Amino acid sequence: MKGLRARCGLATALLLAARVAAAHDFWIEPSTFRPAPGEDFTVALRVGEHFRGEPVPRDERRIKRFFLVSNRGESPIPGLPGSDPAGFAKADDAGVIAIGYRSDRSPVMLEAAKFEKYLTDEGLETVIAERGRRKESDKPGREVFSRSVKSIVVAGPRGRDFDRRLGLDFEILVETDPAAWRPDPKSPMRFQVLSDGKPFGGALVKAISRDDPDRTLTARSGRRGEVSIVLPRKGVWLVEAVRMARAPKDLDADWESVWTSVTFEIP
Repeated sequence: MKGLRARCGLATALLLAARVAAAHDFWIEPSTFRPAPGEDFTVALRVGEHFRGEPVPRDERRIKRFFLVSNRGESPIPGLPGSDPAGFAKADDAGVIAIGYRSDRSPVMLEAAKFEKYLTDEGLETVIAERGRRKESDKPGREVFSRSVKSIVVAGPRGRDFDRRLGLDFEILVETDPAAWRPDPKSPMRFQVLSDGKPFGGALVKAISRDDPDRTLTARSGRRGEVSIVLPRKGVWLVEAVRMARAPKDLDADWESVWTSVTFEIP
């Protein structure tokens, strides 16, 4: 009976992981992107597609890091187990507050056709090519994935810089100051993709507006990780990317992916 329960538990975990993996987008959603200095706000986690998501309750087993960085330095984000929102924060003083979340690995397996489509949708042609060279194109995709995401909140007046490097495994920097940006085809928003702190080229970067979630804008990161995307409107934006590589030999998987995103508001 115990063995049956264990197998059922494993099957349920894999099914849930598959559902989460099918909903690729994962992001941080603060209750406000513009708190007043001294104001409390909440930090929610969301998973879904096209900037439409379901709550991700706080699960300490999945969290490697959940923190914020402000002018006062780094501090953990507290929360109640199983709660949504997943965390509670405070804008202790004026300035930029960068929120980071790093999850542990989760396994998922997709049948060959679905895995190949997923790779195509995420711009992972190099993985498709390697699977072809290894004669694995008709085999299921055995993958472990994790999340490496951030959000940028601005409390009152701030200094010169808008974004902060958080040292995440996979990270997107917002290099254009949203407060100084205006919708203009000649003035794109500029980003940089970093992998382990170094520029990461070739990533398919997607940008989605909360006010027009059915439209996805895309661009490839250049050799120095640079990305320029012409955004058509102000408001709240989700910018995301994924990297995938052959999984380490000690993992029961063929591939490992890390998903990154950043949410911010153009006022």
